Amino acid sequence: MSVEAPAAVVLRPLGLGDLLTGVPAIRAVRAAVPGHRVVLATTTALQPLAALIDAVDEVLPARELEPLDWSGPPPELAVDLHGKGPASHVVVAGLHPQRLLTFASPGYPGPTWYPDEHEVQRWCRLVSEGLGVDADPDALDIAVPAVPPPVRGATVVHPGAAFPGRRWPAERFAAVARHLAARGHDVRITGGPAEVELARSVAAAAGLPESAVLAGRTTSVELASVVAAARLVVCGDTGVAHLATAYRRPSVVLFGPVPPALWGPPPRPQHVVLWHGDGTGDPWGTDLDPALAEITVDEVEGALDELLPGHAEWIPEGSAQA
Repeated sequence: MSVEAPAAVVLRPLGLGDLLTGVPAIRAVRAAVPGHRVVLATTTALQPLAALIDAVDEVLPARELEPLDWSGPPPELAVDLHGKGPASHVVVAGLHPQRLLTFASPGYPGPTWYPDEHEVQRWCRLVSEGLGVDADPDALDIAVPAVPPPVRGATVVHPGAAFPGRRWPAERFAAVARHLAARGHDVRITGGPAEVELARSVAAAAGLPESAVLAGRTTSVELASVVAAARLVVCGDTGVAHLATAYRRPSVVLFGPVPPALWGPPPRPQHVVLWHGDGTGDPWGTDLDPALAEITVDEVEGALDELLPGHAEWIPEGSAQA
């Protein structure tokens, strides 16, 4: 009778960007316990994308800061990639693992949390210091979905963001989309179900047909396929920016309240970030962040025109275009 491999449970039940910035740390966990079954606890919405991470063997449905529905024996290792605790620490501690890895907080020993550390570096350091393995912060790639994209080679314009403070004005996105379409790009406006009207308004103002609007018409995996096969991505500080990083697609990302030093893409030539802030903005703000408002249409168009000659036809290894 076969014996099931010991489990290592990793907690990361947050948004799309959070999931993708945690990929290098998850890979480092896999390297630290190669004989273990790596179980990623994340939200139901992210399960299809979590399955694209090669270091993950199973996905466990999870809700933020709620107990995990774990029916097996206690895992050998549990890792908190959610926060600095203790609210999230108790979630993984509740599994009664043989080993527990968290950032230091009252009652929980561990590495020190630094608030000014880049999100990718933070979780890599947790695993590196806690488990004694190297963690490569550039190991951000995920697999291309088997689901074919509804369009290949599109230029993705993603005007939405989780909070108004991080949402560049729709009329400016429309001006950029018009600029790209005039240069022969197949521009598609993406977004979630709650962003359909925003996407339609951007498309209409840019003079694009209704068929250019993909918002509300793609699943999370189909959206990943679109980005993996994209010519270019233009967006704010959102999960789509992290998809562009994961698939190494050329991107121009607009930052406002949150500095790119904390959430930006790695220093690769195909990713351009624009930011005029000082790090004091409110990422949950209900009004457009002043730093984001300082980014002009001309600045974005200039960045795009400078980026495209060197990277427009660059295709990542293993992409849907290869």
